[in-house]
Amino acid sequence: MWPVVLHGDEIILRPARLRDQRKWAQVRSENKEWLTPWEATLPHVPAGSPASEFVSKRPSFFAMVGALNREARAGRSYSFLIWHGKNLIGQITMGGVIYGALRGAHIGYWIDRNYANRGFTTQSVVLVTEFGFAQLGLHRIEINLRPENGASRRVAEKAGYTFEGERKAYLHIDGGWRDHLCFVKYNHLIQ
Repeated sequence: MWPVVLHGDEIILRPARLRDQRKWAQVRSENKEWLTPWEATLPHVPAGSPASEFVSKRPSFFAMVGALNREARAGRSYSFLIWHGKNLIGQITMGGVIYGALRGAHIGYWIDRNYANRGFTTQSVVLVTEFGFAQLGLHRIEINLRPENGASRRVAEKAGYTFEGERKAYLHIDGGWRDHLCFVKYNHLIQ
């Protein structure tokens, strides 16, 4: 099933390829200040603790592409670069995919500030949600976002997600454990 390419009206979502490294690094570098307040960070873990083997520095682009492809082939996570024409404008991931009595996942994303507030992120969320429901048979998909991120909240709401509740100290973001708001969309075609 992997790789998968999703086509929207104005965007294409496709898996990262090794040859995307230069464009990805350029967009990430140009948007570092813009993205830092919303980026996941790695918490400090004491050396020698059981968790220390799972917490390390961020991988290189090449290691990231390999890991993303392994996770997608295993059915655990699906990550796509967002393209508008020849411009790489962001990335969206549906991760934490669970199959069983709970058939769910969560979505996270980032967008180049030059393409923000133009509907591309919402289109990406809609495409990935449709993929999760139609292709994977998921029942529930979440978007967890920081309360002060009004733009991300608007994306979730425009994509048909509804507010479910608060999650205290949910994710390590920008150097600390941050509260999040949980938005959910259900696949009403699955019983």
